[in-house]
Amino acid sequence: MAKTRLKRGDNVRVIAGKFKGSEGEIMAFYGDNRVIVKDVNVIKKAQRPTQDNPRGGYQEREAPVHISNVQLLDPQTGEPSRVAYRTEDDNKTRISVKSGARLDD
Repeated sequence: MAKTRLKRGDNVRVIAGKFKGSEGEIMAFYGDNRVIVKDVNVIKKAQRPTQDNPRGGYQEREAPVHISNVQLLDPQTGEPSRVAYRTEDDNKTRISVKSGARLDD
């Protein structure tokens, strides 16, 4: 898995692709550089009948989006921003490049 500066729970905006402009929270990461963003790239998946669900049917769920297509939202301005690291008193913290706001509070 590639190194990323994003974390689960971060608010991001999709900056490229079919869902460009959509915003949501990162729910999960996949090993192949993909993330699941809440309420973005929703698909209908066919479910087979089981004992718990004897009728089967369709289930809506989020499909993964490539990590290069999302960018973190700055907490102060609400605009997409890159992420940098700053070391203060032997603590490594993430900061927003656009406004300089700390992200790990």
